[in-house]
Amino acid sequence: MSMLTELPVWKQLQAQRQRMEDVHMRDLFDQDPGRFARFSLEFGDILFDFSKNRITEETLALLYRLARETGVAEAITAMFDGAPINHTEHRAALHIALRDQSGRAIKTEGHNVMPEVRAELKKIRDFSEAVRTRAWRGSTGQPITDVVSLGVGGSDLGPVMVTEALRPYALHDLRVHFVSNVDESHITDTLEALKPETTLFIVVSKSFTTQDTMVNAETARKWLLNGSEDMEIIRRHMVAVTSNIERAAECGIPEENVFGMWDWVGGRYSLWSAVGLSIAIAVGMDHFEAMLAGAHEMDEHFRSAPFEQNLPVTLAMLGIWYNNFFGTQAYAILPYDQHLHRLPAYLQQLEMESNGKRVDRDGKVVDYDTCPVIFGELGITGQHAFYQMLHQGTRMVPADFIAPIESYQCIQLHHRILMSNVFAQTEALMRGRTEAEARAELEAEGLSGEELEALLPYKIFPGNKPSNTLIYKTLTPATLGALIALYEHKVFVQGVVWNINSFDQWGVELGKQLAKTILPELDGDEEVTRHDSSTNGLINHYKKHRGRQS
Repeated sequence: MSMLTELPVWKQLQAQRQRMEDVHMRDLFDQDPGRFARFSLEFGDILFDFSKNRITEETLALLYRLARETGVAEAITAMFDGAPINHTEHRAALHIALRDQSGRAIKTEGHNVMPEVRAELKKIRDFSEAVRTRAWRGSTGQPITDVVSLGVGGSDLGPVMVTEALRPYALHDLRVHFVSNVDESHITDTLEALKPETTLFIVVSKSFTTQDTMVNAETARKWLLNGSEDMEIIRRHMVAVTSNIERAAECGIPEENVFGMWDWVGGRYSLWSAVGLSIAIAVGMDHFEAMLAGAHEMDEHFRSAPFEQNLPVTLAMLGIWYNNFFGTQAYAILPYDQHLHRLPAYLQQLEMESNGKRVDRDGKVVDYDTCPVIFGELGITGQHAFYQMLHQGTRMVPADFIAPIESYQCIQLHHRILMSNVFAQTEALMRGRTEAEARAELEAEGLSGEELEALLPYKIFPGNKPSNTLIYKTLTPATLGALIALYEHKVFVQGVVWNINSFDQWGVELGKQLAKTILPELDGDEEVTRHDSSTNGLINHYKKHRGRQS
């Protein structure tokens, strides 16, 4: 048994879980009219309602105690102090430095990183404003009308999500596109309607060797040059975000067109850096910095607020409660804000790449569950897709509902219908519909006898399905920054409790290594035999049936 599962507080939580087995949330609400007030927190214009959870004050007290006894407070201090908490790569995790507004020194290995951060932010401002004001011109003297960001994983998911979330703040005659997939359809479809003379590419790769990104970059380079050898074309139409300046230069990108990255920022935490150059170009540096400021405010709340008033800690520990004591295996992210339609995909990477681990910080295989499967969709779309399973399926799936009090362009009828669904869905998941209630409803519809009895089981909803609701005034850059930071810190807290490193990602390596081995085997017509029978069969079927260009 691990030290975690042997802690007295862990065993007390197991006992608490048994006591809660037959407790229904509708009864908890009926017995306590003040439940919402006691189980909700506010931060700025964000309201976090966690009253629709299968918890009591005793449950919460035990969860906060678990956080304390597993060293969450000490881990928070270590992260903000620049300690090498990413122990397998001997690095700090200082994404908080990228949005720091305090003016204090933030050090790692005795080196204050803030002067470099501020210099890079100024460089981002200068360049993004030059593109937005049309001062930056292409090689033929024409202004840039389209920006294409080439990246994958954290170099793509975060910037895509943010530019979509802040679309109302964007210049609509300056279009920003993203290409992440090595499938040629992604880049060819994107370039189909663009012109080389007015297109700028941002190549985002820390090492400048990421296969997917560099293949797309080479295709973009050939598209720009179109047979020419004039490197001025590359200088005016391609910039890089990387730590490998030499490799960028080999591709014709001069040093002045290179924006820096640091090894103390992981890809999935990097949108706050020059990786977010596409964001700054899309919405403007003032709005980009407002997002940084909102994230910084959440950082300060996270590092200073008592656990009982701490949004990230509370959100994290509720996830621990269901994941480790109820055995839930999935978690739903349900934004009721069209501009957040890419948030579930972003949080999939943030949570599953960070905490999808089976080995703890001591190199031992854990004997408890870590990260659940994260999935989600826009709430209204989800209602017509998978909410059936949430309400009447055999698995309990905790969910976060995320919604604005007002949208950027609020049309009253639309928005009230939207919000009525937010409130209705969380209430329905919590309360359900009893047999008596279902029977009364069917009788009111005129059914009786055998017809009623046959339909009755299908109309019963068990309820007691947990959810959190996050409501904010409107999706401003600052609010978005705070929401993203909230989830970043939630993930960190859970990693600390599970005693895993949330900042490495060794699990992505094996597939990449095997792909490099297989790639040359796809040349020629020779039969491949060195793999297992399934892999051999798939490769040989592909080679037999592919066309000449494949």
